[in-house]
Amino acid sequence: MKVAVGSDHGGFAFKGEIVRFLAASGVEVRDVGCHSTDSVDYPRFADQVCAEVQSGACDRGILICGTGIGMSIAANRHRDIRAALCHEAYTARMSREHNNANVLCLGGRVLGIEVALDIVGVWLETEFAAGRHQRRLDMLS
Repeated sequence: MKVAVGSDHGGFAFKGEIVRFLAASGVEVRDVGCHSTDSVDYPRFADQVCAEVQSGACDRGILICGTGIGMSIAANRHRDIRAALCHEAYTARMSREHNNANVLCLGGRVLGIEVALDIVGVWLETEFAAGRHQRRLDMLS
């Protein structure tokens, strides 16, 4: 699996931890930035991660900002992107199982790193259940 990862300055520290976690799990990572804690505009990084997923270059994407809210709003503006803001493992599992979320959004200032890594692990391992859920997703296209 290949995952594009991006953050703004509010998610920069978490991004580094998540990239290391993904690499240790055997996931190929495309880090689109940001690359420091200098203030940046989060929509640029959301656009880059979404482009990687839309093109098929990456299977999924992960976006991190201070709360995760801005990234989820920016990501969900893109066609065929289903970005989910998750705060614990259950919503991460459901975002994949029921909604086939292809972008995970996290808040670097509202989660602890252990919780964030648990969310990422569950989100990566959960498959889409399809069935009645596919019918609902088709209504969004």
